[in-house]
Amino acid sequence: MVKKLFIIFFVFLISFSNLSAENKKVNSTEQRSKSADLEDKKKTEESNNIKIGQYFTLLNELESEISKEKVWTKSYETYLTALEVRSSLNEIRERIKYLKKRQRKQSVKEELRALEAKEKIIATQVAQLKDNYSAPFSELITPPKIDEAPKISNPFDIFAGISFIKKVNTDFEAYMKNKEELTKLIALLERENKIYNSIREIDSKNNYLEQAATKQKQLDRFKNALGTISAAAEVYERRLEVLDVNINKEIQDQVYKLAKIGILVVVVFFIFFLLKLAVKKYFTDNERFYMANKAINFSNFTLIILIVFFNYIENASYLVTILGFASAGIAIAMKDWFMSILGWLVIVFGGSIHVGDRIRVDMDGMKYVGDVMDISPMRMTILEDITLTSIRANRRAGRIIFVPNNYIFTRMVANYTHSSLKTVWDGIKITITFESNHKKAMSIAKEITKKYSKGYTDITRKQLNKLRHHYSLKNTSVEPRIFSFIESNGVDIEAWYLTNAYATLTLRSVISTEIVDAFKDEPDITIAYPTQMIHMEASAKNKPTTPIEQDDATVTL
Repeated sequence: MVKKLFIIFFVFLISFSNLSAENKKVNSTEQRSKSADLEDKKKTEESNNIKIGQYFTLLNELESEISKEKVWTKSYETYLTALEVRSSLNEIRERIKYLKKRQRKQSVKEELRALEAKEKIIATQVAQLKDNYSAPFSELITPPKIDEAPKISNPFDIFAGISFIKKVNTDFEAYMKNKEELTKLIALLERENKIYNSIREIDSKNNYLEQAATKQKQLDRFKNALGTISAAAEVYERRLEVLDVNINKEIQDQVYKLAKIGILVVVVFFIFFLLKLAVKKYFTDNERFYMANKAINFSNFTLIILIVFFNYIENASYLVTILGFASAGIAIAMKDWFMSILGWLVIVFGGSIHVGDRIRVDMDGMKYVGDVMDISPMRMTILEDITLTSIRANRRAGRIIFVPNNYIFTRMVANYTHSSLKTVWDGIKITITFESNHKKAMSIAKEITKKYSKGYTDITRKQLNKLRHHYSLKNTSVEPRIFSFIESNGVDIEAWYLTNAYATLTLRSVISTEIVDAFKDEPDITIAYPTQMIHMEASAKNKPTTPIEQDDATVTL
């Protein structure tokens, strides 16, 4: 029995030793295999790390290019900031609710006050960023607003229509530029996302898994924005095409209408040009030619205004209604303008003043005498001549005087050549001494004035006979008139005669010199002038010397 047990034990030992040897051999093989695997794994990790480094070099270059697309990247960063701020605000509010239930301790109260102050600050920031966290890129993907297209109803609106088209096209180009920038940015992000996917495949430790997910999320948001902006751009472009067609059609209609009006105006001008030629040929009188020319110009202007008016005013009753309501304010604001037009109508149709007439106008204390060169709806234009008024009062002549037509209602306007009259009465005053033969002087003055004014006397007589048909004339005497008046230093001889209204100074000068020469030739006629008597004394005690007697006064020196 013992021997059997010993044999069994011996066999067991031999088997165990063989098994241990085999196990040692297997373990040695496994160790060598593991060592090889570890070395291979180490080499693979080193290779992967090198690749990851290379990938990150490419990512840095891409990030540099992506950062250039500031419009979209800044908008996305603002969106993320808004989300972070809102999340922070929610956390603070939750913490405030928690602390309000446990504010017995002083430290809790202090923390609560600090958090409430911080909540107010962050709430202000959230209010400022509320348009950003609701949706990313909301401002960039929203197409520009198209204002109401202007209605082109007259030539001036053509510029408004062209400007409107230019503006909306510029806005659309800016919108499409945003789309192009977004497309370029998405291409960069896709490259970046592919690199992150490659990194994730060789990154055994999953260190960059979160970054890859973030980049994928960012790419998805930008792709969604691109889809939105593409759809909006397509609709926006269709609207622009419709607007462009409508506005161009309205502009074309206005151009055609303007061309028609232009042709009609040219025809009207041509007709009135022929009328002017006919007037110039058959009207030899300058005054009649001027008035006819004025009437043609006025009719031409009025007809053109009516043509334009009825072509561009769709409903004239609206304009009449508006003018009816606005007439009171317009009449007050433009009183002088309306009064001038009314004065022009009175002048033209009343016939009180014509072009070529010599008139005198009292304006602001000054008197102006001249010939009417033009009568426009607003004013009369006068060429000032050398007259007695110019010599004695103004000391100026040759000026162009513009007289508003409303002056005929408020100022003194005298016409020296009204209707057929071309002559006026002019007078010369000469003073002779009391000792002179005044009757003889009056006779001489009458003969001289009669001699030199005879031609004007005959002309005036004919002119007054014509005026009898229009006016009541009582005193129609045209012969020279001589008057005598007693004055303090002698007798004034007044000689009045008719003369040419445009050359009164010439005849006045001739008659004055003739009368002076005639009086000098008469021994019993002496021309008087201011004189004085001088009384001289040597002293108060001496006898006075014989005074020098003269006409007027005695002056003691």
